[in-house]
Amino acid sequence: MSMRHIMAKSLAPTDSIREYMAAQEKKSLLRFLTCGSVDDGKSTLIGRLLSDTKQIFEDQLAALERDSRKHGTTGDDIDFALLVDGLEAEREQGITIDVAYRFFATPKRKFIVADTPGHEQYTRNMATGASTADLAIVLIDARQGVLRQTRRHSIIASLLGIRHIVLAVNKIDLVDFDQAVFDKIVEDYSRFSHNLGFQTIAPIPMSARYGDNVSSRSANMQWYSGPTLIEHLETVSVDEAAVEQPFRFPVQYVNRPNLDFRGFAGTIASGSVAQGDEVVVAKSGKSSRVKRIVAHGGDLAQAVAGQAITLVLDDEVEVSRGNILVAPASRPQVADQFAANIVWFDEHALLPGRSYILRTETDQVSATVTELKYRVNVNDFAHEAAKSLEMNEVGICNLSTRSPIAFDNFAENRTTGAFILIDRISNATVGAGMILHSLRRAENIHWQSLDVGKRGRSDLKNQRPAVFWFTGLSGSGKSTIANLFEKKLFASGRHTYILDGDNVRHGLNRDLGFTDADRVENIRRVAEVARLMADAGLIVIVSFISPFAAERRVARELMADGEFVEVFVDTPFEECARRDPKGLYARALSGEIKNFTGVDSPYEAPENPEIHLKTLGRSAEEMVEALELWLNERDIAEDQYDSGGGI
Repeated sequence: MSMRHIMAKSLAPTDSIREYMAAQEKKSLLRFLTCGSVDDGKSTLIGRLLSDTKQIFEDQLAALERDSRKHGTTGDDIDFALLVDGLEAEREQGITIDVAYRFFATPKRKFIVADTPGHEQYTRNMATGASTADLAIVLIDARQGVLRQTRRHSIIASLLGIRHIVLAVNKIDLVDFDQAVFDKIVEDYSRFSHNLGFQTIAPIPMSARYGDNVSSRSANMQWYSGPTLIEHLETVSVDEAAVEQPFRFPVQYVNRPNLDFRGFAGTIASGSVAQGDEVVVAKSGKSSRVKRIVAHGGDLAQAVAGQAITLVLDDEVEVSRGNILVAPASRPQVADQFAANIVWFDEHALLPGRSYILRTETDQVSATVTELKYRVNVNDFAHEAAKSLEMNEVGICNLSTRSPIAFDNFAENRTTGAFILIDRISNATVGAGMILHSLRRAENIHWQSLDVGKRGRSDLKNQRPAVFWFTGLSGSGKSTIANLFEKKLFASGRHTYILDGDNVRHGLNRDLGFTDADRVENIRRVAEVARLMADAGLIVIVSFISPFAAERRVARELMADGEFVEVFVDTPFEECARRDPKGLYARALSGEIKNFTGVDSPYEAPENPEIHLKTLGRSAEEMVEALELWLNERDIAEDQYDSGGGI
């Protein structure tokens, strides 16, 4: 036999390898996270699990021994936490900052574990790790007992839909393996968590450092007869009933490589589907039947939750990314108003009335928190009144979206019931939400079709609607310039109305103060009124400080293209304070007035306004002349609509 044939034979896959690979594919997968307070041993436990399940190569072990001598905190012993704490800052400080994911397997099951930070300022990172987990290992230092962060993480785990808990009482060796200490901690945790809705709580005494009750039973605790941690993780029955839930198929991509093929690609979130099944488009209610189920390797007769497929339907029904194909007998909710739990991530507080981008598994839409019902105290689950949510806080909110979305309650489906909120300016993810239910008001309110529209109302007035949005500091001259500008327009026969900040606060907004949350709501209401007035065919002049760029952007998006004209009345702070027409600057600078724009509340100047009026050394009349020049340069007729919009 030639050397070539010998090498080919030796390199050919054996039946045992094929059998091994097939067995690995059939194993169930458990996703879990470790959480708890600082220094409870989360990273050490994961390192021990990786070591005991033979997931560490010899060269990795040698490197770990070297790192343990350099960074370790366990004396001459191997510091297993270094297997997980990969960031240099984590190793130097001996803490976990980011979420670290690790994979390991035993003969019975595969696992993905998330090691989450214990420090309170990284609670949002813990929420990220919990969002996909089936089970949480809550570690408790036997010397410390149930702490504030233990309760915080347990409550967030509950809010994020985790129903199985392992209560890992760690460092039991440091209290001489005392059963009384263990029993007291279990009693305290059970009393605290009885209303959190966990299906199972499995208490296990252990020492992650020395391996007691992690993968093998401890000879030091004859009084404990329960399973080791590995035994419990291998056998715990988590909700693997996604296949039994109603069919949900979020459409991620419309696949149309040629005129003969049109398929909808995505991953089945729950349930199953077979060729010939009837499916319904969630948002439109249109139905069709499944013609083909296309997968890698060929067509399937049936597909189940977790599989990535492309569905080809019998009919040319309209389905786009963001929609969901569902079972006809069990449809999701479709609404533009709903209640949700929100975990806030950002250093800038959540403000009701501010517009964010809401993103679901496949959909994206503008959304506003219309009401912060209460803040959840994540230490005792108490409901507290609040006007905003700070970083790492959790609240129950009502939200309104620009257009309806399809969703399930988070408790029923974690994939179709979850969303994130994105800041419209920075594009940063600022919060994560879990939908509780749609609001009844959304079911009772529908758009009423009207025969007379904006075009007809505008034609009657022989003008085109517009919103001139004057923004600037108090004392910048906004109201004076806006008033003169309206007089000019009115004298030329235009139909106008001024919405002035002070005047509106005497009526519509008299219930609002000057906190950031109240300022956001102030502008939201005025923007809606301005939109209605523009719909009536008026030229609306809005004169408000409107300090935040986000709210001015929302006001712009409410109007039709070209209708919103931002006018930045640019007067330096020093000049405004010198003028001080209402005596407010002097009081604010002396501390008598709080939340005053430009003093102890920020003003975000427009970056690209349509009209930039620099007022220093110029009169109000000159400013109005600049406004008229801006209008005349555009040569827009009063009685014609063109492609550009505006006035």
